[in-house]
Amino acid sequence: MEQPDNTKIAIFKSKKIRKTLHNGEWWFSVVDIIEALTDSDRASAYWTAMKARVQSEDGFQLSTICRQLKLIATDGKLRETDCADTEGVFRIIQSIPSSKAEPFKRWLAKVGYERVQEIENPELATKRTRALYKAKGYSDDWIEKRMRGIAIREELTDEWKNRGANDHRDYQILTAEISKATFGLTPNEYKKLKGLKRENLRDHMDDFELIFNMLGERSTTEIHRQENSKGVVKLKNDANRGGKVAGIARKELEKELGRSVVTKQNFLKEPEAKKSLKQSKKK
Repeated sequence: MEQPDNTKIAIFKSKKIRKTLHNGEWWFSVVDIIEALTDSDRASAYWTAMKARVQSEDGFQLSTICRQLKLIATDGKLRETDCADTEGVFRIIQSIPSSKAEPFKRWLAKVGYERVQEIENPELATKRTRALYKAKGYSDDWIEKRMRGIAIREELTDEWKNRGANDHRDYQILTAEISKATFGLTPNEYKKLKGLKRENLRDHMDDFELIFNMLGERSTTEIHRQENSKGVVKLKNDANRGGKVAGIARKELEKELGRSVVTKQNFLKEPEAKKSLKQSKKK
């Protein structure tokens, strides 16, 4: 499943912290923070016990500073999760005895500051994304295509939002329609082909796959605008048509090449990519 545009994964000392934008601020998964600070394999139980302990000792309910926001769970589905903003997280970690608390506070402040910077200057977010891909070992040419694909995707999802797609489920349906018409596979089927689980499918596409993916999405955006489409039913029909434009082009190229454009290639399984990633972690 494609990760929602407003959710991301942050990394603290190799631990993944899920976060999501809510009212222009980052909100962080509480159980992820607890796992990162305590190394507990039962973070949910720890969180439950901690809430009871704090209420008993201080009379304060930690749940009042949290919100249930949807994040990608380990099964790949969006599930409501206890989240806290930066201020709330500072309060929560006061109740966690951990030598990692101070480094985490500094990390959290940095993450929050970066978000403020990105709001004031969106170009910084693009630069950070480029740097992240570079550190993972992707080539400059691939990064350029990926960044262009991100811009095209954002343009498309803005159209969907303005034309009647109400939630992430609608976006999934429309995305699957484009993908099926472009590649003959839904995103979930494509991920299985490449042996992916929670990874972002597009991060594992090669040049041609990215190009045809962009063509399908950009064609769909233009059809929406040309016909002033409204409602999910019409948007789905447009998505199929836009995807077919890319699908026809893909098939023509495959005839010329004598091979399929759709590939099992998984970037992170490539030896050179693994080597680059290890080197970036040592720096």
